[in-house]
Amino acid sequence: MKLDVDVLRYLSKEDFRVLTAVEMGMRNHEIVPSDLIDRIASLKHGGTYKVLKNLLKHKLLHHDSSKYDGFRLTYLGYDFLAIKTMVNRGVFTAVGRQIGVGKESDIFEVAREDGTVMAMKLHRLGRTSFRAVKSKRDYLRHRSSYNWLYLSRLAALKEFAFMKALEEHGFPVPNAVDCNRHCVVMSLIQGYPLVQVKQLQNPETVFETILGLIVRLAEHGLIHCDFNEFNIMIDDDEKVTMIDFPQMVSVSHRNAQMYFDRDIECIFKFFGKRFNLSFEECSDDIDDSEVDTDESGRPSFSSITKTTGFLDKELAASGFTRKDQDDIQKEEPTSSCNEEGQVDQNHHTPEAGQGGDSESQNSSNEEEDNQNADENDAELMKSLAKQRRRAMAAARKGRKNIASRNSYKDKGGKSSNNSKIQKQLSSW
Repeated sequence: MKLDVDVLRYLSKEDFRVLTAVEMGMRNHEIVPSDLIDRIASLKHGGTYKVLKNLLKHKLLHHDSSKYDGFRLTYLGYDFLAIKTMVNRGVFTAVGRQIGVGKESDIFEVAREDGTVMAMKLHRLGRTSFRAVKSKRDYLRHRSSYNWLYLSRLAALKEFAFMKALEEHGFPVPNAVDCNRHCVVMSLIQGYPLVQVKQLQNPETVFETILGLIVRLAEHGLIHCDFNEFNIMIDDDEKVTMIDFPQMVSVSHRNAQMYFDRDIECIFKFFGKRFNLSFEECSDDIDDSEVDTDESGRPSFSSITKTTGFLDKELAASGFTRKDQDDIQKEEPTSSCNEEGQVDQNHHTPEAGQGGDSESQNSSNEEEDNQNADENDAELMKSLAKQRRRAMAAARKGRKNIASRNSYKDKGGKSSNNSKIQKQLSSW
């Protein structure tokens, strides 16, 4: 479905209120009933149905009356909610042309108020070309029910987290700016996909750089799983930037070696066909590194050790289990120092003795108990204030208190309502 942002300027607050109501209803409904949308939106004078008709005209909603009269969000309506939130945050002020399309996302140009151009990626899982998400990705984990909008949101959150972490560790990735729903805003790479490049001045150098990125990712505990010419950007100076991260897995994944070898094979295959590259000279440079190679000069997955970090642990990458986390904690030393030479407060030196350890543990437990008590007191005061406001409002307006639809509804009439109000007022 084509994204037409011109419609966005003509939508009112009531339109976005109804769109948000449908989004909230889709948490536990595949098709949200019309009366539930009306109750959540709470528009005056029955204006919800008029707004629904307007949104349906612009294809922001889909109407379904097979079992009951209801609506669900389309990807276009979900796009408008995400874009509206980004504009309200001040992330960007204009949406430009579409610059890319893939099997699971669309990419558009966006601009800030100062004219800075960025890239906006809208995840669109569920297309006909890529529907095997449940079997190929572990977005759902233990969940059994899902919809495509929710899966797109999970993919966007995962990609934003990977991009942020890789940028902090010095990997050549786009700068992650913001994320909302299924939308990720990042810096625009001034380059071209490697698949569009026909000639390179130094193909051997680019080849070694790309292989080095795959090995570095594995040393940090991650495997890209889709590292090919379509997900590698290269600029005029032959600087490499990698993109597309939702499918990344941990080196502890049961199929990690297969994914690693597949990424390596994609690079060897592409450079051999496109640039007629001889891998004998390149394999000599690879042999000089600490990573072992096989007979064909390809890096060996079994020789790679996680020596520079545990990004799969930090990001909860697919395949990282509780057993791996316990093994990491056992391998950690009893005392560690930061870059300035100071001892880490989370670990105690053996010279401190058991007495110092017990005292520090007792003090930390007391601090945690005090913090939990303060949080409980704050929640209690908040709930009491909420009940007080409800009781006072019910006493003034002469109607029963607002209750959830799952709570018991008293059918005793006005007398029971008045007795409830008197009991609540007497308790205060």
